[in-house]
Amino acid sequence: MPTFFEAAFELEKNQQSFVVVTLVSGRGHVPQDPGAKMIVTSEGLHFGTVGGGKVEARAISFAQGFLSESESEPRTIVWNLQKDISMTCGGEVTYLFEKHANDAWVVRIFGAGHVAQALVRVMSELPVSLTCVDTRDEWLEKLPKNQANLKIFRSDNLSTWVDSEVQSSDEFFVSVTQGHSTDVPVLEALFRRFPTPKYIGVIGSTTKGIKIRAELEARGISKTQLEQLRVPIGLDIGTNHPGEIAISIAAELLKVRDQGRI
Repeated sequence: MPTFFEAAFELEKNQQSFVVVTLVSGRGHVPQDPGAKMIVTSEGLHFGTVGGGKVEARAISFAQGFLSESESEPRTIVWNLQKDISMTCGGEVTYLFEKHANDAWVVRIFGAGHVAQALVRVMSELPVSLTCVDTRDEWLEKLPKNQANLKIFRSDNLSTWVDSEVQSSDEFFVSVTQGHSTDVPVLEALFRRFPTPKYIGVIGSTTKGIKIRAELEARGISKTQLEQLRVPIGLDIGTNHPGEIAISIAAELLKVRDQGRI
């Protein structure tokens, strides 16, 4: 069994919002000792207990409602077990509800080659929901399998996968496939579904960027949309070593993510 802190860390790492409920104090016949904690997600009880039975069910319901609200300030609630909870035992409990809201940062990596292998390993250590998709089993097999925040997909058609799996223009899209001919269909599918993506980039040179933009424009993607396409991707640091390219891309992703936060 994981500890409380391990359970909370995994949720944080997976960018999942949750509420920590703590039994602060009790009077009379209360079902747990002060200091007892539980973790509640939108799906319900995730870890621990603050008493069981009706009072815990009420606390879980309250925590789920708290998660759906925009307000994030901690709340202290006092319940009389008889009057408020309809329990036969007399007593009173005070609970502290602390919301840990995670604004999910989602990065989709198309391709699982040398740079993608390094990029996945760099990014998987960060608080991000990470996806890597490719057509090649042999490269997908090389990706780390023990990262809770990493999802690996195989698809024979990456463009079709975009249409069925990608959810939001707030996601970050990184194309590092086998080359020009496989990058373009992915980028076209992304632009058609999300005209104003938060981040969309493809690995390659400035010359490759000119050719890709021309081909995408010929396919009906507007010049305004193409102004958003980043190529080359990554900050202008390091060498052409896959690991250094991966670090430069990760740094650029962080920079874009944090724009406007400070």
